[in-house]
Amino acid sequence: MFELSKQILQKVSFDKFLFKKELSKAMKWIKPDERLLLYAWCLSTFGNMYSKEITDAFNAITRA
Repeated sequence: MFELSKQILQKVSFDKFLFKKELSKAMKWIKPDERLLLYAWCLSTFGNMYSKEITDAFNAITRA
């Protein structure tokens, strides 16, 4: 699921709304131990465009 999530995020990275939506779904689907890896990957890959959205999605799942 981790690799699939990365592929999907790369494909929707052109649109902020889609990226945020897919990232939120991915955070719920992947294993808890992979969430931190996805967070780090997203920040390194898309941090220049979507750092706030990435941080928000990660914080939302850790608060739940």
